[in-house]
Amino acid sequence: MIYTDKNISSLLPVMEHFYTIQGEAYHQGRAAYFVRLGGCDVGCVWCDVKESWDTESHPKMTVEEIVHTITANRDTNTKYKKSNLVVITGGEPLMHNLNDLTAVLQEQGFETNIETSGAHPLSGSWDWICLSPKKFKAPLPEILPLANELKIVIFNKSDFEWAEHYASLVSDDCKLYLQPEWDKSSSVTPLIVDYIKQNPQWQLSIQIHKYINVP
Repeated sequence: MIYTDKNISSLLPVMEHFYTIQGEAYHQGRAAYFVRLGGCDVGCVWCDVKESWDTESHPKMTVEEIVHTITANRDTNTKYKKSNLVVITGGEPLMHNLNDLTAVLQEQGFETNIETSGAHPLSGSWDWICLSPKKFKAPLPEILPLANELKIVIFNKSDFEWAEHYASLVSDDCKLYLQPEWDKSSSVTPLIVDYIKQNPQWQLSIQIHKYINVP
């Protein structure tokens, strides 16, 4: 497969890639191909993929190799129509320049979504930006008005005030989600439910992929 007019030699550290369903927030329940890039300097203490943090511990793939892997999945078993949704996540994917990757993906007809803390400059062309800011390293101001959804992980009661701070900085069209930190979900989820009942501009995001045991 040949991709024209693109610099496809750049290397990206790929921790894993898999076809599954999106388990969180606005696109929850949709079939999607995930590409998890290695490297993160945000350092959330409750991160469930800490093995992604070290950029150098993951194999490097060219843009061509990544896109070929995704298109091969889409084109395999043509009895079923495969999803065109691709989610780039991490780690922190914006530690890397994603211009080439998203250009080629969109050239091949894929819908490009990113999950990011916003702590690094935005690169790439995106159909949907999920911004999940973290207290450990604040998002850059310029990414806030570009977010299509704001997803705040709730770890304790003080996080609600912090969530409202960032809700005031995103666009009026941005979807707002509160998501319980997984290990504290039994105690935090009831707090979130009560909060949303009083503040219905927010919606609940739960990690359904963990409940149904899929990647």
